[in-house]
Amino acid sequence: MLVRPYLDSDHDSVVSLWNECGLVVPWNNPDHEIMLKRQVQDDLFLVGEYGQEVVATAMAGYDGHRGWLYLIGVQPRFQGRGFGRQIVEEAVRRLSALGCRKVNLQIRESNLQVRSFYERLGFQNDNVIGMGLRLQTPGNKPPSEIDA
Repeated sequence: MLVRPYLDSDHDSVVSLWNECGLVVPWNNPDHEIMLKRQVQDDLFLVGEYGQEVVATAMAGYDGHRGWLYLIGVQPRFQGRGFGRQIVEEAVRRLSALGCRKVNLQIRESNLQVRSFYERLGFQNDNVIGMGLRLQTPGNKPPSEIDA
């Protein structure tokens, strides 16, 4: 598998892969996620290409303190071939090259079956509570524009 930065021509394949992997949820519009990532550190939006097909994705980000991994997925029919490991390791390598000393990721409680995958890659449960404040809604409207 060749790991490379995302290209605009990958859009439909990436969205399809995310849907197949169950990564699309109501509050994460894939078109919006791609647009946002293309504006910030777009070289950390990676795809894995096998043959001429996009079979894996990973988004990474670095804020100068911690690195993060997002939207990691491998098409189900290509899982078990080491492609997930390969794309995660490339994302981590790129973060490390930026000076990143720790990489975080979050696993949805509805997707705990991937926990052992990340543990095999060396990730550990940090025993922290993940908290978030959603500033935009599924329709990408700020909270102040939502009808009560």
